[in-house]
Amino acid sequence: MATNQEEVKLLGAIGSPFVCRVQIALKLKGIEYKFLEENMANKSELLLKYNPVYKKIPVFVHNEKPISESLLIIEYIDETWKQNPILPSDPYQRALARFWSNFIDDKIIAASIKAVHTVHDEKEREKNVEGTIEALQILENELKDKFFGGEEIGIVDIAAVYIAFWIPLIQEITGLQLLNAEKCPKLSKWSQEFLNHPIVKENMPPREPLFAYFKAHYESLFDSK
Repeated sequence: MATNQEEVKLLGAIGSPFVCRVQIALKLKGIEYKFLEENMANKSELLLKYNPVYKKIPVFVHNEKPISESLLIIEYIDETWKQNPILPSDPYQRALARFWSNFIDDKIIAASIKAVHTVHDEKEREKNVEGTIEALQILENELKDKFFGGEEIGIVDIAAVYIAFWIPLIQEITGLQLLNAEKCPKLSKWSQEFLNHPIVKENMPPREPLFAYFKAHYESLFDSK
């Protein structure tokens, strides 16, 4: 446990899947922290001070030492507070967990975001939709247990929060079909199990305001050239 709430701070925004990852990890560990809400249209001096390179959220600050990038933050949290391990202790399994967590960022999140934003280029959009579906099917084949971490959630599950919560939002808003129960039955079942996990459920952003925000953002893309 953190002895003083002021020792642990998280700079973020409600609705960011990357911030949500860190919140789940902190809750799993039972770490108290101070959440500092950031407006990414008007970045605070604190954010620019703590993350001068990328100027992005999340930024995790422990005893005034800042760390950015959600997966690195989770590893730091796991190594600093030993209770309720998030990464496997076995070096090979640990390396695999890192590999699949990065795969989610590089192949699934990146392609799906491009698919959403390429509204004026149907060919490019289709390429990114196909890339997302293909990557989801590869990940589907890696799911051997209830969770990627086995019976308990681990770093790959936390990394995949975007798949469970944000991809269904994207599908409803855009009409793009990325994840369906027919092609990815295990991932679809995993999504429900994961979102129903008490700690995950407690740390999900409210759906309706997020839906309205993303819908407005998506519709604005059609007005831009």
